[in-house]
Amino acid sequence: MSVRTVVITGGGGGIGAALAQQYAALGCNLALLDINEAGAERVAGLCREAGVKALALQCDVTSVSSCEAAITRTREAFGHIDVVVANAGLTHLSLFEDTELEVIRRVMEVNFFGAVNIAKASLPDLLESRGQYVVMSSVAGFCPLPMRTGYAASKYAIRGFFETLRTENRHRGLAVLIVCPSYVSSDIGNHALGGDGGRATHQRPEAKQAISAATAASQIVRAAEKRRDFLPVAKGARLAHLLSRLAPSWLERLSTRRVMPGGGE
Repeated sequence: MSVRTVVITGGGGGIGAALAQQYAALGCNLALLDINEAGAERVAGLCREAGVKALALQCDVTSVSSCEAAITRTREAFGHIDVVVANAGLTHLSLFEDTELEVIRRVMEVNFFGAVNIAKASLPDLLESRGQYVVMSSVAGFCPLPMRTGYAASKYAIRGFFETLRTENRHRGLAVLIVCPSYVSSDIGNHALGGDGGRATHQRPEAKQAISAATAASQIVRAAEKRRDFLPVAKGARLAHLLSRLAPSWLERLSTRRVMPGGGE
């Protein structure tokens, strides 16, 4: 049996880097895609130390041609692709009334269309290998998250798109795992946009409850290996998912108290 090839967008840090090291430990070859090529190369070096082959490729997921070029390079290097992790992400921290529409568009371009672009580029490969997408949605993909309207919209959209893609192609052997983490310690919060498109001036108020990227990655890889369809990561996400189905109004009030400055008062 050939060595599996795993592609990870946003592979230069955070959950992407932690996933790369988890897959390297399983003996998979890796293509790490990131707009920050130096970060991807650093993580690729760690993976090579684990005894696997690893490419570091600069890739802007908002560009169709950039995604196509990265997938072509990966195919040429390894001959096949078995898993594609759509992990690259961007968030913002601002009430909608204080947010320029360009910020919403930028978040959608990276989070939603970035995942769609890499999926479009790699779908023939995954259908051939009967492979798998691992797609990063969020607790914000089923739970209202104040000050993150654009982020939540992108994560809801990811769920709808990839659940439908799975339905279209499950009979052809394609697996799709939709991952919905709660709060994870990563750089995404440090690079959050403010309402004017500049760097956000305050931190995520819920970050103190965050789990480590390594902890999240271990749960994700275990679920992917079982070819599961859906994974809420961490107890908070599992509870929020249950409440979203059984008590959505109570979940909204809880989210407001935990996330809004002053509890929404």
